[in-house]
Amino acid sequence: MQKTQRLQQLLWTMMKLTYYQLVLSVVFVGMVSATTIRAQDVLNQTITIRITNQKIKDALVILEKNSDIKFVYSSKMIDADRRVNLNVSKSSLKEVLEKVLVPLQLQYEVSGRQIVLEKAEKPKGTERIDPAPEQQTRSIKGKVTEEDGGVLPGVSVVLKGTQQGTITDTKGNFQLDVPDSDAVLVFSFVGYISQEIALGSQTTVNVKLKIDDKSLEEVVVIGYGTVNRKDLTGSVGQANVKDMQKAAVKSFDDALAGRVAGVNVSSSDGQPGSLPNIVIRGSNSLTQDNSPLYVVDGFPLESNDNNTINPAEIESIDILKDASSTAIYGARGANGVIMITTKKGKAGAPVVSYDGYVGIQRDIKRIPSMSPYEFVKLQLERAPTESNDRYLIDPEMTLEDYRNVEKVDWYEKSLQAAPMQNHSISVRGGNPNSKYSVSTSYFDQKGIFINTGFRRWQGRFTLDQQINNRLSFGINTNYSDTKSYGLVAAQGGGSAGIIYSIWSYRPVFPEPNVNLDVDVLDPAVNPAQDYRINPYIQLTNTHRENFSNSLMSSGYMSYTLAAGLKLRVTGGLNRATYRYDNFYNSNTATGNIASPSYKGINGNQSMTTSTSLSNENTLTWTKKFNKNHNLNVVGGFTQQMGKYERFGATVVMITNEDLGMNALDEGAPTRVDASSSLWRLNSFLGRVNYTFKSRYLLTASMRADGSSKLAPENRWGYFPSAAFAYRLSDEPFMKKIGLVNDAKVRLSYGATGNNRVSDFAYMSSISSSYNDYSFGNATPSAGSRATALGNAALKWETTNQFNAGIDLAILKNRISFTGDIYHKKTKDLLLNAQIPYTSGYTATYKNIGSVSNSGLELTLNTTNIQSEKFTWNSSFNISFNRNKVLALTDNQESMTSVIGSTASGYSVTPIYIAKIGQPIAMLYGLLSDGLYGYDDFNQLTNGNYILKDDVPTNGNARASIKPGDAKFRDLNGDLEVNSADLTIIGNPNPDFIGGFNNNFMYHNFDLNVFFQFSVGNDAFNANRNQFEGGAYTVGNTNYYATYANRWTEENPDGIYPRINGQGTTAGYGSRYVEDASYLRFKTVSLGYNFPTSRLAARKIKSLRLYCTAQNLFTWTRYTGMDPEVSTRNSALTPGFDYSPYPRAKSIVLGLNVSF
Repeated sequence: MQKTQRLQQLLWTMMKLTYYQLVLSVVFVGMVSATTIRAQDVLNQTITIRITNQKIKDALVILEKNSDIKFVYSSKMIDADRRVNLNVSKSSLKEVLEKVLVPLQLQYEVSGRQIVLEKAEKPKGTERIDPAPEQQTRSIKGKVTEEDGGVLPGVSVVLKGTQQGTITDTKGNFQLDVPDSDAVLVFSFVGYISQEIALGSQTTVNVKLKIDDKSLEEVVVIGYGTVNRKDLTGSVGQANVKDMQKAAVKSFDDALAGRVAGVNVSSSDGQPGSLPNIVIRGSNSLTQDNSPLYVVDGFPLESNDNNTINPAEIESIDILKDASSTAIYGARGANGVIMITTKKGKAGAPVVSYDGYVGIQRDIKRIPSMSPYEFVKLQLERAPTESNDRYLIDPEMTLEDYRNVEKVDWYEKSLQAAPMQNHSISVRGGNPNSKYSVSTSYFDQKGIFINTGFRRWQGRFTLDQQINNRLSFGINTNYSDTKSYGLVAAQGGGSAGIIYSIWSYRPVFPEPNVNLDVDVLDPAVNPAQDYRINPYIQLTNTHRENFSNSLMSSGYMSYTLAAGLKLRVTGGLNRATYRYDNFYNSNTATGNIASPSYKGINGNQSMTTSTSLSNENTLTWTKKFNKNHNLNVVGGFTQQMGKYERFGATVVMITNEDLGMNALDEGAPTRVDASSSLWRLNSFLGRVNYTFKSRYLLTASMRADGSSKLAPENRWGYFPSAAFAYRLSDEPFMKKIGLVNDAKVRLSYGATGNNRVSDFAYMSSISSSYNDYSFGNATPSAGSRATALGNAALKWETTNQFNAGIDLAILKNRISFTGDIYHKKTKDLLLNAQIPYTSGYTATYKNIGSVSNSGLELTLNTTNIQSEKFTWNSSFNISFNRNKVLALTDNQESMTSVIGSTASGYSVTPIYIAKIGQPIAMLYGLLSDGLYGYDDFNQLTNGNYILKDDVPTNGNARASIKPGDAKFRDLNGDLEVNSADLTIIGNPNPDFIGGFNNNFMYHNFDLNVFFQFSVGNDAFNANRNQFEGGAYTVGNTNYYATYANRWTEENPDGIYPRINGQGTTAGYGSRYVEDASYLRFKTVSLGYNFPTSRLAARKIKSLRLYCTAQNLFTWTRYTGMDPEVSTRNSALTPGFDYSPYPRAKSIVLGLNVSF
């Protein structure tokens, strides 16, 4: 045991030293790198440019601006007024020059950053010593098109073996004089396969060029490597980052929703700085974290704060979904893996880019509350005497007078038109041996609630250094500083929620000496019964600031040991510090003396530090045998450790509130707490990729993980996977079908794990507590208590997954389709199970039960129109997932869940259920059956009503039930509605989700339109339960305007319960379960790209102006503010809507420019 510990300590010490040495080496190598500019470096620059019918001299100016070079020539010598066409993408400058100059019989010479142009010399042997008859020539003409007949301007047509040639015009036509002998013409164009045509006696030659599929290969990032998409054997979704970056959002996950099949992104609310919840292919666990593993530039992060990454700095996002793709990450791959690759430097002259926008945000929807007239009318019904004295003070005043009274609009007082801005600057460049990237950004978003918001400073630096043809180094560092501030509107509900106060606060105050505009509390409300504070004052007085500083840094060394054999060593550091400041003065919810839990002026501060170190060492061997066999083998071992530290203190009864957080030392400390934890993960991994004739593809992988979170006897887990793919399109019989460019079927199966439990969960734990126990004298005492019972048998939560898929591309890749079906089964679920208090503990982690997820994913990409002036591309994805509880612990058939930390009983009465044979989370309550009508009662001689004996009660005493009370179904027929009648009342899991995207380009204008949808998901609208449910709270509370249609004697057809007619508290009625399906017009962006010919003289490479709008419209039948909201977003409690921070719509004006 001691030897093992010493070995681990030695390994971690070596890992740290390796990382620091690597960082220092890379920095110094970058500092001493040679800066001499070689001709080859200049010619290797990558160029993307489109020139149509431009004069040579104008085309050369454009090339100068796109490559930071200078052409030297004589206009007369090169005939600079001749016109040329050019359309290249990511081609070297050398290739571009040959495409342009050779057909014009020009040659060049590189001198530093200057390129000298002159007429091409005649090939040796063409000089004639003696006069001789002129060689006979003939004129060859023709047309060059694509396979479908589309014209190809700018195609190079060259007489083989010479520099004599021309290019096709805008209609694809060409004409060239050639010797009247056996001659061969070479037709070439970037992105197409070159053709050689022997002329023979022909004078007209029409050529169809085929697309070069290799130029269209799309690289996908997978675990510990990359692969061409056409060679994938697993299920990997790829987000269109360019389209995502058109959305004005703070983090990439805000724009990810609806972009990739099988990826469900949902937001709890619209609080600035809040992060959405991402679930891939359904929830695998009941109580543990279902979020995916993030791998940023190869560095795995178990809990990533995506606010620290500037979306503009992301190059690609690949999402690994099936076990074949995720098993290489073993114990952390069960929930899927999101691979994020950031932008790096490129060979070429430095390119300075700026991307910035400014805009405004507004709330999307407001739910109106009662007018002064309806409000006072309700109060007079509820408590006539009290309300008459309060609202009809003047004897001559009547209820009708309130029709003309202006209401206090708490929405207007609390909300604002909120500005937002973003600015990003980057510099990228280098040469083939040394590439660098430096960037910085600033993001500032004010919240639509006053005194709320989020801001971020961020900077990145990357360096990739090729020392020689064997050795290379690299470093990638990202630093961010963020701040979120202001009141948290969504308290999970409860009377402390700001939205609750806006809806419930009185719209009128006719009493003398009462001014609700400035009063902290409403004197008409007893705070012991309903503690609600002035929403405007609460917003302006609450001091809440959360600060974070994050450093993510990684470095690598790559060394080629032999041909095809490469060693890669990486080291990574992720360190984040968080500080939480809260100060509550006398005008806040807890600082006011009228608070039921009065603490005086109080505050708290806590500090948290999270550190993660990673070391990965891999060997990659690539070999090709006999032209048909390709082998790629990866093997390695990794180490990762994480450390968490926290310190916090709370003080009350502060004497001086003017000093704010600086006055914490003046108060009385009530709680000082500190904690720390440490975890380690050691792993071995291997993967084999084999292809035969690019037709048969096989992948097999294995990973072994050992985690300190589990007991020694169950510490190691083993996660194998295998996948097979068959490319039908390479079969001879398929090649005869000209429509099909690629067709491939895939099969995979594998196992992954989930170790998302707390550190050392297998051990018993003791926690310090305050005021927890009284030793018979009614005085609470501080101390320590046992909280969780250890479980040495705790083991991995394992998910086995089968996947079958098809990839299809037709019509020259203009239409591509991907479809996948999958089935996952997760067993040995990790559950923090409650145990009898007689054990001395409250809970213990157990491996219990199992769940399954099955689904279908479809993705379609199309190029609908593609012409010289107009282009239209579309993408569509849709996903279906069905999950099911297969087994629970201790022969349980079901387990119920409450909503914690809320008012109105949600923390007591179950509202969700996980039941064997049903989806993981189902809404649980009573089936509403309308309202009791007069027909349900017998009328007594005194005029009162008594419920008939054969009519079920609603949970209240039979004698107290009145017409207009809420009515529920008696499922067991005992004529009493109670907990025995609870049943499933809704399904918050969607039937299907997805999105569709359209990109249009007309001349220099571009338009992006994106829609997101979710269909079949229910939500429990707890706001309606509160504000339409029967006015059962204390008086002088406002309600939704819709509650005016409640049951009254004058309105017996009202659809809402009468005052105090809500019925039983045994469960919640299905009347508040709504269809939360929606179609959201998520993003629209219109841009104008200035022609490069106009920018060249100003040394500008590109310039785009744009206007982007976000969350413009949502089509839904849901009556709440937002159908996507989920105040308590977890696997067991989705779709719960109670007092959330409203989502905002925004419109911004922006600029993209590069020099």
